[in-house]
Amino acid sequence: MTIRILIADDHTVVAEGLKHLIETQPDLEVVAIVGDGREAVRIAKEAAPQVVLMDLSMPELNGADATRAIVENDPKCRVIMLSMYAEREYVRRALKAGAAGYVLKRSAAEEVVAAIRAVHGGTRYLSPRVADAVIDDYPVDEKADLLERLSAREREVLQLLAEGRTGAEIAQRLSLSQKTVETYRARLVEKLGIRDVAGLVKFAIQRGLVSLD
Repeated sequence: MTIRILIADDHTVVAEGLKHLIETQPDLEVVAIVGDGREAVRIAKEAAPQVVLMDLSMPELNGADATRAIVENDPKCRVIMLSMYAEREYVRRALKAGAAGYVLKRSAAEEVVAAIRAVHGGTRYLSPRVADAVIDDYPVDEKADLLERLSAREREVLQLLAEGRTGAEIAQRLSLSQKTVETYRARLVEKLGIRDVAGLVKFAIQRGLVSLD
């Protein structure tokens, strides 16, 4: 049986490389490639992939929140998070969002294929370099946990602010009034204790909501 795969990565070279790799396997099929988190959620509903390869740092909607939406819509869909980050806070966030796997982008190509087959078969797959990050009783870093205190909508507003969107642009994209966007921004200031946009951008980059490239 062929495994249907959706690739969600905003780096065209990476996405095409993954597609080429997958197409060398007779039991794997790429059904679509998308370049932002919102599109990933939409196409996952339409194309019904069995496995999604999801970049953690996606524009419009970050990989973790996109994963959460995809899995909520289709619990049978298995998401593998692709990331440059091996730190446990990123791994923990991905798994809490519902990811079934976490693979470092610097891993060998064979590992991606192994991860796809593993999660499709019902098991979790973690790159060996990040497996040690998943420890049930490790002490929680209060700063690392700040992101989890935000609601999904607050994280969306934070990401769009960090991507340089204006209040009007955010309001249009999220179908909100500008006054509501300002309310969310005020909540971010209160919850994170960050008083300016530059600080919010730095926080978003540190937490992998947006990337520098």
